[in-house]
Amino acid sequence: MACWLYEGMLLFAVVFVAAWLFSTLGQMRSGIDPRRHLLIAFLALVVGIYFAWFWSRGRQTLAMKTWHIAVVDAQGRPLGQGRAAWRYVCSWLWFLPPLALLAPLHLGGRADAVAIAGWVLLWAAASRLHPQRQFWHDVLAGTRLVQAAPHR
Repeated sequence: MACWLYEGMLLFAVVFVAAWLFSTLGQMRSGIDPRRHLLIAFLALVVGIYFAWFWSRGRQTLAMKTWHIAVVDAQGRPLGQGRAAWRYVCSWLWFLPPLALLAPLHLGGRADAVAIAGWVLLWAAASRLHPQRQFWHDVLAGTRLVQAAPHR
């Protein structure tokens, strides 16, 4: 989880710059601009490119290097771009189910946050049900996390 939090801090910078460029070049004036859905799709694409590029090039993002974690396919080989992109798509299972269920309910910020956090905890705990304790998005994508040797 520490790697996940560190990755979030690094992604903040990536998303900030991408959102700034999109809103500046698109001349968005406020958060209620009708193009905000395009912005969200653009940011999801940018984050997908970020992960797929790192996973397919060196098996690790910067946060994964810090914590000595690498992602490989089921046979232990580096990921190709297609499998890396598919792993990113599958990783959205951490968030999409509660978002899809909560969208029509319009419960509000706190209730939504609790429901999403609860789902994330359940999804993480479900990895304990897998024989090798893999996260289910890795199982679906045919990938796995391995301990990586520190770089010298």
